[in-house]
Amino acid sequence: MSDSCHDSLDDIEDIVGEGDLTGLERSMARSNAVGKRVKKVPSCKDPVKANHINHPSEENGSMIPGTQKIWMKTWGCAHNSSDSEYMAGQLAAYGYVLTDAKYEADLWLLNSCTVKTPAEDHFKNEIDDGRARGTPVVVAGCVPQGQPKANYLQGLSIIGVQQIDRVVEVVEETLKGHSVRLLGTKKDAEKKKAGGASLLLPKIRKNPLIEIIPINTGCLNQCTYCKTKHARGELGSYPPEEIVARAVQSFQEGVCEIWLTSEDTGAYGRDIGTSLPELLRQLVQVIPDGCMLRLGMTNPPYILEHLEAIAEILNHPRVYAFLHLPVQSGSDAVLSDMKREYCVADFERVVNFLRDRVPGISIATDIICGFPTETEQDFDLTMELCSKYRFPSLFINQFFPRQGTPAYRMERVPTKQVKNRTKRLSELFKSYQPYDNQVGQRQSVLVTDISHDKNYYVGHNKEYVQVLVPMNPDYMGKMVDVRIVSASKFSLMSEPLTSPKRPDVPEALEKGQISGLANESQSSSRDSPSSHLISPLWPLLGLTAVVGLRLLWIMYGRGRR
Repeated sequence: MSDSCHDSLDDIEDIVGEGDLTGLERSMARSNAVGKRVKKVPSCKDPVKANHINHPSEENGSMIPGTQKIWMKTWGCAHNSSDSEYMAGQLAAYGYVLTDAKYEADLWLLNSCTVKTPAEDHFKNEIDDGRARGTPVVVAGCVPQGQPKANYLQGLSIIGVQQIDRVVEVVEETLKGHSVRLLGTKKDAEKKKAGGASLLLPKIRKNPLIEIIPINTGCLNQCTYCKTKHARGELGSYPPEEIVARAVQSFQEGVCEIWLTSEDTGAYGRDIGTSLPELLRQLVQVIPDGCMLRLGMTNPPYILEHLEAIAEILNHPRVYAFLHLPVQSGSDAVLSDMKREYCVADFERVVNFLRDRVPGISIATDIICGFPTETEQDFDLTMELCSKYRFPSLFINQFFPRQGTPAYRMERVPTKQVKNRTKRLSELFKSYQPYDNQVGQRQSVLVTDISHDKNYYVGHNKEYVQVLVPMNPDYMGKMVDVRIVSASKFSLMSEPLTSPKRPDVPEALEKGQISGLANESQSSSRDSPSSHLISPLWPLLGLTAVVGLRLLWIMYGRGRR
């Protein structure tokens, strides 16, 4: 094997011996052992001045796996955020230190998004920054999965979107100077594509009150502009029992809000003989009083056949009356060129039905301005559609040609026209106030976050509208009855009317605590005053047991030979 750090291995098994621990064993036996102290990495906040810094991996055998600092950055959707939470949990469980100090980290883990060109450009800039200062970089997410042979990714370790359960192995080998690429697809017992890595892996939630659960990966569409399909591939659904088990575990750890996410939640289960409504019916049975569930994005074709069932579920008191339903264009001709597999009438049928059956429902949608075949007449139809429904949330995007997609080869609309259309639609969206009718209402809101300006706590009402409440620490993670006193374009201002009510769940984990495999020891430390005297021994005992069993297995195997 070459000593060059640019050598690339097809799979990590090429460098992991038969006596080494597996990824699961590493997570279960996370060690707090203290070994030889490594040289402290000099702090450098200026990447220009930091041309090269020696890292533990370069210090002649002094690297102790699981002791280094890792900096993580994530772009993109809730699915990507969930993947990062799982990778963070596994790394922390094994002993790695997650840090916000970018230039003091021993390795950077970058989780990418391929939807838009600017997101990929930012991702590439971070890679260049890391390389310039000699920091080992591991890349993950849809960009390297969809285009692993891209020139700027050469020599880097890659974690595929379905290989996040092996992040510890990849980080460890990268710190040793190896380049490892894991891009395989997980299969179920019937050799069909699975949803991905186990949902019961350790994770660190970005917000301890919110659990993001991916219910499937990939989709059934072939949209001509979409690069995500290249990365996430065909539909692969998690079994409903695994999703429900993750939800139950989350509530046991103090989570009070669950988000279901995927590239298309409406297509869930079509590959494994079930459906989204069947999953939701199982989930609402395990949601404790005072907790809420938010359904993720769904495309129109797969929701049409379940309208009655979806309306019933969205009316459930513990499910937000909210749906993200991208239309992308108000022109049937453009939708056909996009291969969206529905027409405008189908989309309107969904919106009309749900607005009629689910009082106050919030429906968000997306529009792409300047798709290559879009004419002025086509865009006028989009304007009419948005004017008709006055969506409270409207995500306006300019068309970005993504290399490798059919739309990339189409003749583009002049940039000036694209910008003009974007401006027209943005002005339409700004012209109405969707929440003025809620002023004066009494509402119950679940408080889970802090506003961007750090001046308010943020809750959501039944329709998932953002409601600002005073920063009283007693409100966080609880239901509060409020009166709406004013409305802005994107939120409601409120005054509390009653004392907050705690959902029927325990105290949430502290920020940075590990969910999943660490749940038992962490809950013990919260519940028992004396348990902190014992709990530090468990990781060391676990590691000793696993290594011992592994050695016995190897010796037994050699004896038989």
